[in-house]
Amino acid sequence: MTDRREFIKTAAIATAASYNRILGANDRIRIAGIGTGGRCQYLLSVLNKASHNQIVAICDVYETRRLEAREKVAPEAREFTDYRKVLEQTDVDAVVIGAPDHWHVPMTIAAVQAGKDVYVEKPVTHRIEEGEPLLEAVTQSKRIVQTGMQQRSWPHFQQAHDIVANGALGQVTFVRTYWYQNHLLGRDTRAPIDSSKLDWKMFLGSAPDQPFDAERYRNWRWFWDFGGGSLTDLFLHWVDVAHWYMASDTPSDAVAIGGHYLIPEWQWPDTVNAAFHYPGNFLVNFDCSLVGYLEGGGLIFHGTKALLRVHRGGFSLYPEQPKYTELPDLANVTQEVKSTHDGGIEHIQNFLDCIVSRNTPNAPVSVGIAAARAGHLGNMALRSGQPAKLAVG
Repeated sequence: MTDRREFIKTAAIATAASYNRILGANDRIRIAGIGTGGRCQYLLSVLNKASHNQIVAICDVYETRRLEAREKVAPEAREFTDYRKVLEQTDVDAVVIGAPDHWHVPMTIAAVQAGKDVYVEKPVTHRIEEGEPLLEAVTQSKRIVQTGMQQRSWPHFQQAHDIVANGALGQVTFVRTYWYQNHLLGRDTRAPIDSSKLDWKMFLGSAPDQPFDAERYRNWRWFWDFGGGSLTDLFLHWVDVAHWYMASDTPSDAVAIGGHYLIPEWQWPDTVNAAFHYPGNFLVNFDCSLVGYLEGGGLIFHGTKALLRVHRGGFSLYPEQPKYTELPDLANVTQEVKSTHDGGIEHIQNFLDCIVSRNTPNAPVSVGIAAARAGHLGNMALRSGQPAKLAVG
């Protein structure tokens, strides 16, 4: 695997040469952060470590978040509450969108129509039907849109992709994906939300009018008006990898079950199992529990010749065994690679590079739409209690 320091050094030299050639040596890509919660602040901090860009604006409906973002990542940036005012600024070249899910499509469409390049977090859509108009708007605008599928820029995920593409696993019929988090910890020690500093109406946007609710604001991802739970959050990272490795990005149908066992106040269940059938004779399964951290998250590709386990810490390849065993520990690893850093670094760099080159980024909007479509199909099955099929035509 490419050494991190050598990778960053090489990327910096190549990127600097590109900027000098296209923008001029003293120019900067001027960037605004929109929806500056924890994830967006992290992305902006990565931008601060990259070259030839400047964070010039911070936008959030909650004053506390705006001040926090400015202090941490952009002390000289201007503050905005309304993202539309940001898009009017002629000194903003690109935006990083980290707002809640229901804002992703309207903000992205408005941004590309205003001539801005966009990095938008997943899921890019909040509903399946938003995919087509979003793709059309981005295509017509000819703007660069990178979606938050950072595995596509992560060196060891790219290396593992080649293993599958070269046929080392044989025929893959089952892809197990899983993600476990603990949302029980720290629930009683969180800072209160000061509603007097929050523009709740702006936060609601297209969501139905409703009174301020601190739980819905703080944990918007687990309420249907604003998010789609783990199936449009955690699962999307893994199903996108499955789409990429298996060269098939549209499930034909899905089933899902879940339960509110320990967090009844959320609309999305704290424990879920879902399965997706893909044309090409393979299944993708997703297990998720939000009450314990152990095992973390990852994917396992089961093939006729070998098994591939891949996660953000690296990957391991195991040959098929000559006889049956019930031992859970796999043996005789034939290839193992470890990763030492977050692939979001390369993903942000790829975004910046593509702004200059105008090449297609590693995770274009079509990739984000496909991953979100699978998550939405799973949620349709979860909410209805029945198998869900994608409408054809």
